[in-house]
Formats: sequence, structure tokens, C-alpha cells
Amino acid sequence: MANLLSNTAATAVPFNDLNVRIAQHREALDAAYHAVMDSGWLVLGQNVGQFEKEFASYVGVEDCVGVGNGTDALELALRAVGVTTASKVATAANAGGYSATAIRCIGAQVMLIDVDPQTHTVTTDTVTDALNAGVDAVVITHLYGQLAPETAKIVEVCKRQGVPVVEDCAQAHGARDTAGKMAGSFADISAFSFYPTKNLGAIGDGGAVCTTAERSSRVRELRQYGWSSKYTADIPGGRNSRLDEMQAAFLRCMLPHLDEDNAERVRIAQRYIDGIDNPSIELPVIAAPNHVAHLFVCQSHQRDALREHLSAHTVATDVHYPIPDHKQSVFAGSLASEVQVSERLAERVLSLPCYPGLSDTAIAHVIESANAFEPGGAT
Repeated sequence: MANLLSNTAATAVPFNDLNVRIAQHREALDAAYHAVMDSGWLVLGQNVGQFEKEFASYVGVEDCVGVGNGTDALELALRAVGVTTASKVATAANAGGYSATAIRCIGAQVMLIDVDPQTHTVTTDTVTDALNAGVDAVVITHLYGQLAPETAKIVEVCKRQGVPVVEDCAQAHGARDTAGKMAGSFADISAFSFYPTKNLGAIGDGGAVCTTAERSSRVRELRQYGWSSKYTADIPGGRNSRLDEMQAAFLRCMLPHLDEDNAERVRIAQRYIDGIDNPSIELPVIAAPNHVAHLFVCQSHQRDALREHLSAHTVATDVHYPIPDHKQSVFAGSLASEVQVSERLAERVLSLPCYPGLSDTAIAHVIESANAFEPGGAT
């Protein structure tokens, strides 16, 4: 193995490189920056209003409300559908604790449910178990870039029982079903994050709630102190969470390129799927338009050894996510049912670099390095 990848061994492959994306759009981003600075309007200005309209149109919903970050988006979405301190809310046990954190911010009870072993997303069966356990709301997380395959069915089941559904779309901007219906347009309300590494990322924090025109008015009140009018705070649960005018301007630069960027992510993922041939590595199924490859998450029964091997060959990786939510001390006692699948995934999943701008040389280096892994032996 000493001569492995002799022509590319010095190539370092970062897990993500935001400099590439910024460089691609630098001229437009610089122009947006100067336009905002010259306007003198820095909070809830024209760019926020225009981005809200443009993103609502893209997702296929009536309205969009820009907020400070994705966790705030989840919290305000939950509040907007009536979640209170007396509520129980079901969410996936394998999704990094983000929705569980938002639920706890309200003071509601978190009820963690298991996921499908192939899609890693909640199913009609796991949600039905939660409904039978008396939950008052459900969060569907579209994980790793995949529109949860049973979303429409889950929403219908919950609707029949009068239980609202929040879609967590933080990793699935642009994912859609074969009929073109977008992630974020299936349920009563949806939440997005624009953290820089997202498929649609800002140059800082940002988030949005997508919903009906009627419900969006409540979200707008909640994002600004619970004001029904200026300085009149009479809406419970209000906070200060506004999408920054500068970030809105940057997002307007990025939104027209989202589908193109998603296609590049899927192309990279397909290169991995076609090229990695190692019985120790289980590859995901990534098919557009349902999946926009926010992350390329493989599995291995020797995940830690594989990660160490890839690091030795200058390939950066990450684990999404190493600790199921119910094993986090702050969420102890939150299980609605057994979560064996989530526990098994936490021990096996490993994310490979997958982002627009990743070079063909780097992709080939990742593939060759993965194929060279020999579990339990020399690498």
C-alpha cells in the first residue's frame, strides 16, 4: 500500500470549503454588500421582504418569514401551530438534537421516535406509534438532503387526528417529489436554516418559516417580541429573531443557483456510488429530485477505523450524528418508543466530502482512499 495514490497523496480534501462557493459568487456578493451598506436600511428592509417572496415562490407556499436561524425557525413554527409548555412533540431520535432543542425552548415535552434503516427518516408507523402515545405535534426531518419518502402519508394521518406537522427542511432546500412538490410545502408549516454549509447558505446565520398567509402573520409577530403593533407585546412566546438584511441580500444572490448547486451535489454523490467498491462500506441511495445530497452519508461496521484511514489519506470526514438524542443528558427520558435503528446508525454512519466546487481530482482521491480501506488490517 506504500504507493497508493502516489500522484494525489498530498491532496488534502476538506469536508467542506466555503471559500470555493464564496469565490464563485464573489462579484454578486460584493455588489449586494455595497447596496445594503449604501441603502442605510439594515434590519427588515427591502432585501428581507424580497427574499421572503422569492423563497416562498420557490418552495411553493403562500408566504415565508425570515428569522435569525434554523433553530428559531423551528421554535417559532411550533409556537405558530399551538405548541405550548403543556404539549408533547414527536421528532426523530437520530437528527442531531436540533428539533428537540427547539421543542425544549418552548418548554414542551420531547418524544423521540425511531426511523427507517434505509432512509434514516421517520415513517408512518413510527409517527402512528407517537400519535397513539398522545403527542400534540409532529416534526418530520428531511435528513441529509432527502425528502422523507412518507411525508405526504404522514401529514394525512396526522391531519385526520388534528395533529399539526412541522417540516424540518434545514438539510433539504430544493428536494421535491417526482411531481415537483417541494420539501417545505407538504405540512402545515416548515422551517429552514441558512447556515453557511446548507444547500442554500448565507454568509452567516439565518432561517425562515414557510407557511400559509394566515399563519405567517402570527410568525411575524412572534419573531419581533410578540408585538401585535409596535411596542405592544401581547402575543405569548415572542422573541427577537429577524433575518438580517445583509444575509437576505446574500441569499438572494444564491437562490437562483440552488438547483444547479443541488445537481452538482447529486453528481458528486453518484460518482461515489459508482466508484466506491468496498464490502466494508455501505453506500446510500441518492436519487434526484427526492434527494439533494446535502450530505453523503455511508455506513461501516468499522466506522472509526475507516475514518482514521481516510484521515491518514488526507480526506476529512464527519459523523452525522454520533450520539442519538435520547443519550444526550438534556433529553434523557424523552423516548416515545424503542429506537434501535437510531442507535445502530449512530455507531455506523460516516459523512464524506460532498459540496459544490469539489474537484474531480478530490473526488477520485476520496474514492481510491475508500476502496483502499482494509478493515482489521493494514491500510
